[in-house]
Amino acid sequence: MSHRRLKRRASKAQRHSPALNIATARQVVVREATRIERLAYTRTQAAEALGISRSTFNRRVLPLIETIAMPWGTSLVPADELERLLAERRQPARAQTMHNTRVGRPAALASGVVARIRDEHAAGNSLGVIARGLTADQIPTAHGGVQWWPSTVRAILDQSEP
Repeated sequence: MSHRRLKRRASKAQRHSPALNIATARQVVVREATRIERLAYTRTQAAEALGISRSTFNRRVLPLIETIAMPWGTSLVPADELERLLAERRQPARAQTMHNTRVGRPAALASGVVARIRDEHAAGNSLGVIARGLTADQIPTAHGGVQWWPSTVRAILDQSEP
């Protein structure tokens, strides 16, 4: 049903509802709350609290937590369930874990090959000549390849410079 039609139906129901008796309205008991604690979120509010879209929340988070199904079809997410999930999945910040680590692939090239490339380049050989010589000598690349390229030789020279 369209949103507009639902709004019209709700306003019509409100217009035709019986008038509220003033005597019953005065019987409402009001208590003062000393502490307010959030009991549950709607799925939309929970998604906003996590900073993700509602569809992402429904796909990725909702299957991992217990919810409260209301008779009118709304699923409520208890705040403690959301906090439990976040506590279980929390990881330290990347800046702390990557402080002394080098990013990228690990160096897997023998130091003798790097020294040979540096020596040949210092002797005046071009990158292409060095690459063809390494391929002819069947020296494997850093990741086990058989073909050397001038760009690979250049990358090794750039990385190995002090």
